[in-house]
Amino acid sequence: MFKKILKFVFKKVDDTIFRAIVKYFYPQYKRPRFGYTSNYFILKRYFFFQKIIGINRKVQWPVHFTSIINSPENIKKGICSDPGDNLGIYINAGGGLKIGNNVNIGQNTTITTTNHYKYDHRKLGFKKGITIGDNVWVGANCCLIAGVNIGNNVTIGAGCVIRTDIPNNCTVMGADDSIMIIKKTKPYEWDCTKETLI
Repeated sequence: MFKKILKFVFKKVDDTIFRAIVKYFYPQYKRPRFGYTSNYFILKRYFFFQKIIGINRKVQWPVHFTSIINSPENIKKGICSDPGDNLGIYINAGGGLKIGNNVNIGQNTTITTTNHYKYDHRKLGFKKGITIGDNVWVGANCCLIAGVNIGNNVTIGAGCVIRTDIPNNCTVMGADDSIMIIKKTKPYEWDCTKETLI
């Protein structure tokens, strides 16, 4: 009986006090209010390194201390998408990065929205920006190169280097120096826009 009461009290404190703290320090953090993770866990995992020590301090959503987000002001993101919340992610958003709803990025992934001009490395190349649609999973150790557009309902397998546009409703797998694009047979099932958010 005591454990049930303690659990009830923790849920109330988490949904009131800890949720208010998360909303204040992370105004762009938009996740389901119930059934995702506790607000206490978000503060425990991200707050000290990000807001006290100052690693990625200017980013307005939780970012892991081993990740680097350059030019976060150039990132436009949807709900249930927190680029950099996983380990070892590097994002250079200088050329502009648009991320849809429900996008997850695996550990050690690199997203670079600008490249150097190949004939003079002091200059930026012509391709800029990356767009990622809704319901996209980018697996671990992937690299997304400037100028690509990734459609909706896409799963990118671990270790892929994405240099070309990826259409909607497909799975991408690496095969040596190339990628294979396989069409999905059914639509994505969860609609995160219908959830009650933090």
